[in-house]
Amino acid sequence: MSAAGEDRSGEGARLSLNPFHLAADPAAAMLSVPPVSRLSAHSLPPEVARRIVHDEVMLDGNARQNLATFVTTWMEPEGAAVMAECRDKNLIDKDEYPRTAEIERRCVAILADLWHAPDADRAVGCSTIGSSEACMLAGMAMKRRWAHRQGDRYPASARPNLVMGINVQVCWEKFCDYWEVEPRLVPMEGERFHLDPQAAADLCDENTIGVVGILGSTYDGSYEPVQELCAALDALQERTGWDVPVHVDGASGAMVAPFLDPDLVWDFRLERVVSINTSGHKYGLVYPGVGWVVWRAPEYLPDDLVFRVDYLGGTMPTFALNFSRPGSQVAAQYYVFLRLGREGFRQVQQASRDIATHLAHGIEELGDFRLLTRGDQLPAFAFTTGADVRAYDVFDVSRRLRETGWLVPAYTYPPHRQDLSVLRIVCRNGFTRDLADMLLHDLGRLLPELRRQSPHPGERPSPGTSFHHSAQRER
Repeated sequence: MSAAGEDRSGEGARLSLNPFHLAADPAAAMLSVPPVSRLSAHSLPPEVARRIVHDEVMLDGNARQNLATFVTTWMEPEGAAVMAECRDKNLIDKDEYPRTAEIERRCVAILADLWHAPDADRAVGCSTIGSSEACMLAGMAMKRRWAHRQGDRYPASARPNLVMGINVQVCWEKFCDYWEVEPRLVPMEGERFHLDPQAAADLCDENTIGVVGILGSTYDGSYEPVQELCAALDALQERTGWDVPVHVDGASGAMVAPFLDPDLVWDFRLERVVSINTSGHKYGLVYPGVGWVVWRAPEYLPDDLVFRVDYLGGTMPTFALNFSRPGSQVAAQYYVFLRLGREGFRQVQQASRDIATHLAHGIEELGDFRLLTRGDQLPAFAFTTGADVRAYDVFDVSRRLRETGWLVPAYTYPPHRQDLSVLRIVCRNGFTRDLADMLLHDLGRLLPELRRQSPHPGERPSPGTSFHHSAQRER
């Protein structure tokens, strides 16, 4: 009933409501099963829709048992709460959300200082969706600087090239393909599973836009010798005059080495290192969705790559492949920086390394496996079956561990070590000593059954049967 004297001129008009404002038809939820690959004709009550989705994802694996991923699978509740408070903020809209923009700037300054930028206040950088985008941006900057250096000497037939180890993450292969850069890959040789500095320098010429050094290979967790790489390129410049910059892909290691290996020189302390990326959602300890790239000084990021937009309420610069995205992960990164500080980060990463080396030692003690790395750089290590093991291979081990809930990837190495197939275990924050001992127990329990198998005839299964490395290396 309307109050006396109320204006009735709008009587009969319809309210502008949508299904989020009204209860859905409960009978529809009880009588029909919604289609899964097209929209249903009617709305569902929110609790029904949530239950359907919950029951689907419940069948996924347990993230804490996923030893294939480098990505964070656990944050404390306070960090998750920070993310929830910022999930509706569009990070690109710096005029509307200036404090979130300031938090992003602070994170860049913290990383520049952590990586010994000559002047952390002058270093430039930005957040990204992950290290894949960060690497793309760094590669674009190197290519543009190469083009600027060519000036009038830049012939139409010239094709820039990028030198890197064959163990690089797949995003670098994508960069070269998408931006028409020739990839020059240093192959693996013998027991060297990453880039060789001199071999990398030998592949460079006047059209080399840069060399990528990896601080923490996804194949085995090892650090590439960035300092030796820079020395080889210094010698190259003395002989030829070619000034080849270095980008450090520190997707994982750039958030480990500063705390556990402070005397290791790999960062902006080396003048030839012009940019560094990392994944905040790996050993930066934030849930998936954030990466970072930092340049040592503004002149290493060409200004003509930065766009300025004014249609969000104020003029603002932007350099990214993505535009709109939530501020959640950036706020969570700042939370982790505040929460831990240098000593807290050291303790967390040391705990992960201690568990990795403990687990590697335990696997070696089982007697059936040979360690390629021991988890004493990145908290990750690779191992293969011993020379006298004939009844089973790494793919059998991976498959049987999956039956008990453990995801331990098995894959074959690239040229020139395609004869080598390995298992890799990544230890992250949240993977405890107790869980490591449980994994050891399960692996030891499976070995007698594996040893009783009929010997393999010599032909190994395809790596795709268990784990496809380039497709699964998340960034």
